[in-house]
This record gives sequence, C-alpha cells and structure tokens, in this order.
Amino acid sequence: MKVTRRDFIVLTATFAAGCSSVTPDDSKGGATRAVNAGPVARYAGDGVYTDFRNQGFFLIRHGPVLTALSAICTHRHCKLNVEPNQTFSCPCHGSKFDSNGYVTEGPARRDLPPLATFVNDRGELVVLVRV
Repeated sequence: MKVTRRDFIVLTATFAAGCSSVTPDDSKGGATRAVNAGPVARYAGDGVYTDFRNQGFFLIRHGPVLTALSAICTHRHCKLNVEPNQTFSCPCHGSKFDSNGYVTEGPARRDLPPLATFVNDRGELVVLVRV
C-alpha cells in the first residue's frame, strides 16, 4: 500500500494523540480488525455518529477533529448508549462519560479509549478495532 503525504500526516497525528491516552489495560496488544467507516465527508458535521456501535465504537466530530471512541464501558464491558446531549451512559451499572469519553460518574474509573484511525487513499476512514 502506498502511503500518501496526507495519509502519513493523519497517521502521525492519530498515533501522537493515542500515545497520550494509553493506559496499562489498553496496552496489552492483541489482534485488531480494520473497519471501513466509509468516506470521511460523511462525518463532516459536529456530533456523535452511532452507526458502528454494534461493531464496538462511536465516531465523534468536534470541529476539525474526528475521533473514534470505544462503545464499550470500561467498568464491566457493556455496550454504551448515547444520550440526547451526546454523552454516553452504561445501561448495566450507570457509569457516565462526557462526549470526549471522560468518566463523569462511576463505577467506571477509566475513560473510554480512543481507537486508531487512518484515511485510506480513497478518502475513506478506517478504524482499527481490537478483537
């Protein structure tokens, strides 16, 4: 695969952003699968995109930043729900997270981990999901 200058910049920025948010539990490694989320242009407006909740992640656009966050609670691994105010809540034990994935109410103690992303040469967003 040929990496364009744009892909290199996106990958570098994604890597740099992810390095500051890795926790010991997130650094165990393991297999990942690539999920093609379609054209980046599809996610141009600010907000939470829930299309991939069942595949384990949300896409969140805040201005120029498009982030993929885990859709799985860090407490007991339940699938999160999106609230009308674009925050996340766990239906199992009541944990709450803000729109950036930070814990606002326990029992969860760890923030939602961001997932690595890159834009391929066709302008499609690819999200790397741990399996």
